Amino acid sequence: MATSKTLVSQSQYFSNKTHSRKTLNKINSFTRITYVSHDLMKSRHGFHKSSFSLKLNHFALWESKNDSHGRILHVPSISRAIVASANMNKNDEYHKQKNMTFVEELRSVAMKLHVKDPSRKGGNNETMAQILMKEKPSLHGYVNFLVDSKVVYDALEKIVTDTDYSSYAELRNTGLERSGALAKDLEWFTEEMGIQIPPPTTAGIAYASYLEEVAVKNPKAIFCHFYDIYFGLAAGGRMLGKRASEKILEKKELEFYKWNNGELSELLQNARERLNKVAQSWSREEKDRCLEETEISFKYSEDIMKLIIS
Repeated sequence: MATSKTLVSQSQYFSNKTHSRKTLNKINSFTRITYVSHDLMKSRHGFHKSSFSLKLNHFALWESKNDSHGRILHVPSISRAIVASANMNKNDEYHKQKNMTFVEELRSVAMKLHVKDPSRKGGNNETMAQILMKEKPSLHGYVNFLVDSKVVYDALEKIVTDTDYSSYAELRNTGLERSGALAKDLEWFTEEMGIQIPPPTTAGIAYASYLEEVAVKNPKAIFCHFYDIYFGLAAGGRMLGKRASEKILEKKELEFYKWNNGELSELLQNARERLNKVAQSWSREEKDRCLEETEISFKYSEDIMKLIIS
């Protein structure tokens, strides 16, 4: 009969930067180890799970008195096997990454951040998009969201147009630009709904300021923010816009969610090709530095999205 033990000690072979859980399943004369780890210093790589089989003589096991748990006393073979397995996973990830286009890498990193966040206050571990899709937007909050969004798009579009960095030419005139559309929408709120447009909040100002700063310190980082901002709007952003339209605007479709100068799918494909073209000449280190901006972009964007239900 198969039995299951939890190895509660941590081998000296593992870095104190890694939180790990190891599960032992004894089946006949072999033992199957499942090792799950999360490297807190490399959040982009997320969780890793490895499984492998070892003979019982590879390790020593001490039973507690109530036979409820076991503890490893000496596990050099297991430790080496786990480390070897982890290295194999890293190699597999490296080869998978190597075969990806840069846009596929951007998408992969972004998708890993679209997971439940257990750190949210009150035990709410839903993503911000899930929360916004359930909560009713407020008219005041939605206008604030549009104002802050315009501040960010203004900053980004000014950076790629005016900054003396040759690669930014690939980010110009993509048809995805939203600043002009947002200006029309805010004008509509004033003229048709009599709403006085408020100044931007600290959320929008903070993100715009960060974009201006990073464009100087690390110009390549802008390509990550470009992807997250425009492609994010084309995906989940449109769903949030549709819900706001149905709940508070009597199904009015804002210009923010229209792309009149071409089919959206074609515009996005053109942008993908441009991003991939630029990144072809980048080193692995340069690509990784850009990919690391994804989490920063998500944080700033989430702060702005929260305004919708404020």
